[in-house]
Amino acid sequence: MTDPLRRRLREAVDVRKQIWNERQRPSPRKRPWWSLTTWSGALAAMGVLLAVLWVVQFANAADDYGFNRYGLRPRTVDGLWGIVTQPFLHASYEHLLSNSAPFALIGWVLLRSDRRLFAIVTAAVVVVGGAATWLVGPSGAVIVGASGLVFGWLGYLLARAWFARRVVWIIEAVLVLFFFGTLLYGLFPTVHTHVSWQSHVCGFLAGALTGGVLHPRRGTTRRFGRASVS
Repeated sequence: MTDPLRRRLREAVDVRKQIWNERQRPSPRKRPWWSLTTWSGALAAMGVLLAVLWVVQFANAADDYGFNRYGLRPRTVDGLWGIVTQPFLHASYEHLLSNSAPFALIGWVLLRSDRRLFAIVTAAVVVVGGAATWLVGPSGAVIVGASGLVFGWLGYLLARAWFARRVVWIIEAVLVLFFFGTLLYGLFPTVHTHVSWQSHVCGFLAGALTGGVLHPRRGTTRRFGRASVS
């Protein structure tokens, strides 16, 4: 048997072995629909969170909105609790209804990215944005509503796309702006209204700051590193 023929036979045997090994490997398991990394799982999770807001709203309305006394009251010690409780409380059914779609869908976009990232961004927006609102909010007001958190998520998604420059994140940011871009009008000061634009601005800036910290543009860290050595 000649060498070229032997070589071909060995190659044929190797190919057969490779095909056999591939067939013996277990097929990758599909992620269950309730996994937070899937579209349906993330949407279901946001539905549960939204349901919690509605349960609190029903109880609050039944108590003649007595729960709102635990809202955020700027520059008062008792009002510090409102930094955490503000997103759960609303002034009316219409108030919560206007926040429901942005809360569920913008939160869904963020949760699909990474559940740990969702938790970090949410905590940063609630604490930093809420503390800033406590400092600059109008005196004597009781600020309630999840809109500050929603604006924080929006600010983060836009900042992430701007700093990281990843195509997928840019597309997500564009789609969010397409469907919810009118929310940005809530960042402008308003007169003779009960809407807390300060909460919107503080939440948005907290989210944007979080996006800049978590996703610095390439080369930024290196420049800071050289500057800090001197």
